[in-house]
Amino acid sequence: MLALDHIIVAAKEPKTAALAFASKNHIKTIEGGKHEKWGTYNHLAYFANNCYIEWLGIFNLRLAKQSENPLIQQLILALDNSEEGPIQFALRTENMTSFIKHFDTAMTPYIGPIDGHRKKPNGMDLTWQMLFPQPKKYFPFLIQWGNSMNVPDDKQLINKQNITNIATTLPVNEFKALYQHRIQANHFQLANTNLQFEEEKKLMFSISE
Repeated sequence: MLALDHIIVAAKEPKTAALAFASKNHIKTIEGGKHEKWGTYNHLAYFANNCYIEWLGIFNLRLAKQSENPLIQQLILALDNSEEGPIQFALRTENMTSFIKHFDTAMTPYIGPIDGHRKKPNGMDLTWQMLFPQPKKYFPFLIQWGNSMNVPDDKQLINKQNITNIATTLPVNEFKALYQHRIQANHFQLANTNLQFEEEKKLMFSISE
């Protein structure tokens, strides 16, 4: 089953935005690291239901603009329009190959898999792959981690709260066809949280203990 991996929040100053959110919601955040080839960097908050929030910003606009990563392109567009806040989320899979086969069979255009890499503050390498379905709207991308998932070395940095719900305006039927998952009453049950399809709302999420 697919799981929520993380929610991406566009931020001109990731640390500042993360600390403001942390103060309001009584959670812990930590420095993430730099994506050297994409010109981006992040600040993170981890949650008990095995997912996290990523405040993502740009430290080198030239590199970011050169990137063919759809997420980086989406981030640039959001920040250019002064749209700071949640812009995207990633769904975790352990079998990306099956989705590639599904997209090929359904003739769904996609970009990837794209290899990702950054160094954690402790110097360890973190690697992953991303797959971006490319219908007309920004649908969530799929992520599969390498030898280890993105979790803090100090388990005390994992917040006791959960990300309990995500609300999206994406079209239900197209979502169902892309990710081959049952949707009931506009709810899509992920392995670790609930995805709800709403009208006239931006991407939103809620956390609770």
